[in-house]
Amino acid sequence: MKKPLSLIAAALLVGTSASAMAQIAVTEAWVRATVAQQPATGAFMRITAQQDARLVDVQSPIAKTVELHEMKMENNVMKMRPVAGIALPAGQAVELKPGGYHIMLVGLTRSVGEGDAVPLTLVVETADKKRESVSVQLKARSLSGASAASGAPGAASHTNR
Repeated sequence: MKKPLSLIAAALLVGTSASAMAQIAVTEAWVRATVAQQPATGAFMRITAQQDARLVDVQSPIAKTVELHEMKMENNVMKMRPVAGIALPAGQAVELKPGGYHIMLVGLTRSVGEGDAVPLTLVVETADKKRESVSVQLKARSLSGASAASGAPGAASHTNR
């Protein structure tokens, strides 16, 4: 039985589209707990993409603004500044951590207590400019970043935009 050429072409197109997606894995996701009236906090995690991609945006319902930041030494002074994106090289874990790249949640709508779950949506852009949304639940840790379950990974799922 011969398959119509259009069916074969459609199957190839679907295979190509699926392979263009970054396939993101997020582990060790956590957010720093806050004290009363604290307006901002940081979020941290390890992100691995199967293909070259870039973290370009983050959203959370608990913050008015969510920004990608980097900290680095300049002239013996540690400086923190927003960045437009963070490269996610294929197969390499990129760690967002205190003192390096991280996510800032600014204008918090509520305090974040130790053990609270904080939702984030990561927006990742592939080399062909397609975007994926990755939903992550981060567990809040104490101000020191330590927790009884410090090795517990954050849960993640993704959808295409």
